[in-house]
Amino acid sequence: MTQLNDTSKVDREPPAPVSYTRAYWEATKQRKLLLQYDPRAKKYQFYHRPVSIYDGLGDLELREAVGTGEIFSYTVAVRARPPFQGHEPFAMAVVTLKEGVNIMANMVNCTKEDLRIGLPVKLTWLQMKNGANLPAFEPAK
Repeated sequence: MTQLNDTSKVDREPPAPVSYTRAYWEATKQRKLLLQYDPRAKKYQFYHRPVSIYDGLGDLELREAVGTGEIFSYTVAVRARPPFQGHEPFAMAVVTLKEGVNIMANMVNCTKEDLRIGLPVKLTWLQMKNGANLPAFEPAK
């Protein structure tokens, strides 16, 4: 079994929020994953944008994600540049959330052999310097 690094020790610089991402980053401090929802299209979108990807209009709602999904795709990094250098191997996955959007995040608490497309996963968090948290996923057991 190949244990993967959970990358929790990686020194990450928190992003500088802009008007349409501020609520998202504030919610991560309470370990809540907010998605934008377009009530006209009745669809979610992720990553956060100033307008809907469906009709180009504003007035998007923020809704908390359930935090479960499945792996759509993944990769295992065996070489990395700073700040991830020295933390290899680690896994990144594109996860399709229950709400239908894809999110890219680190996979933690798993081995290389655990990873597979379609693997059910659940949300967990990696803490950053400013008190915000970064979404990550682990196998749903």
